Amino acid sequence: ANVVLWREEYDRAVKLPAEHVAEEAATGSMARAAWAEARRNNDFAAFLPWLGKQVDLRRRRADFLGYADHPYDALLAEYERGTTTREVVALFDRLRPELAAITAAAAERSRSVPAGLLAGEYPVDRQAAFNREVAEAIGFDFEAGRIDTTTHPFCSRISPGDVRLTTRYRRDDFTESLLGVLHEAGHGLYEQGLPEAEAGRPVGSAVSLGVHESQSRLWENHVGRSRAFWEKWLPRAASYFPHLARLGPADVAAALTRCEPGFIRVGADEASYDLHILLRFGLEVELVAGTLAPRDVPDAWNERFRDLLGLTVPDPAHGCLQDIHWAMGSIGYFATYTLGNLLAAQLVQAARQGDPSLDRAWAAGDFGPLLAWVRQRIHRRGSLLAPKDLVEEATGSPLRPDAFLIHLRNRYLGGN
Repeated sequence: ANVVLWREEYDRAVKLPAEHVAEEAATGSMARAAWAEARRNNDFAAFLPWLGKQVDLRRRRADFLGYADHPYDALLAEYERGTTTREVVALFDRLRPELAAITAAAAERSRSVPAGLLAGEYPVDRQAAFNREVAEAIGFDFEAGRIDTTTHPFCSRISPGDVRLTTRYRRDDFTESLLGVLHEAGHGLYEQGLPEAEAGRPVGSAVSLGVHESQSRLWENHVGRSRAFWEKWLPRAASYFPHLARLGPADVAAALTRCEPGFIRVGADEASYDLHILLRFGLEVELVAGTLAPRDVPDAWNERFRDLLGLTVPDPAHGCLQDIHWAMGSIGYFATYTLGNLLAAQLVQAARQGDPSLDRAWAAGDFGPLLAWVRQRIHRRGSLLAPKDLVEEATGSPLRPDAFLIHLRNRYLGGN
């Protein structure tokens, strides 16, 4: 597997002329600065030339790398090896109508959950202490990692014994930092669980961004937003934040699964989040194919956003200028977020089938069985298998939307 992956990496690298790689780097640097200013000024026209350059560069990159069916295949493969545009389109086409219907129903049902249910004062030092307890409880090894504060949460693996998490804090909302830690700790657990004997070789690395995202979504959404999780952790949270003692585990779970569709992807609830990704993915495929001109992105975005989420985008900053990905040239990346959500649900479904007592273990604060399950089937496998083969080996079937849709219906429409 190492030889195969080295060969693939080498072949991909030598197909890209040095001049093109240099142009991508220079354009990305300037485009990011232009995007930041354009977003600040709500001025899509100022960013348009850079979007055009990035799309052109990615089309040329696809031509250099080669593809069998669609130029987007070459870009997608850099993030999700072995996955084609056709396959993702088929998955997302099955997902879209069901997801839109669930989101609409979930938003209506969530009207009964007060928006300020968890409102209060949350000192940052207490949040940090609580977050560390939770991260340690799910298995993150602080002898081989740490948590720090930053503007945007992320996870970085420096070496097998040094995995760093970051989060950010709000004094009026402890859940943003907590869910950020659960999310990044999911990434961190994957990095800490990779085969150490293969460190520095391809097999010793994560297999794909979609699989990596599945690990963060598993702990953030399936565990951290569940009622079972709060059966254990609400009393502990109330010891740090006494005003939470007035609530029950069902109240906290309801607050964390409240559905209120909005304009900003990173603030989206679990039910509506993937509609944001489907929108971006569709636009990217058309941009790369040349069937959508960069100048037409705002109109296309706003129209599709209204169709998917029923909202009228007020300005570019709340629409097509909100993400940095296109400025960075990261075209092909967005799909991995939803692929990760689909896989997280499929993994949890398979784990529950193997051990029906998992939820009872979470309610008792025991996350060892779930971690052991994903360690054996995902983490320790590294990149030994192709992503598709790893998914099928771990869950018993190819990646499908079924488990994710069942999860959303149970959580948002069934009262679980």
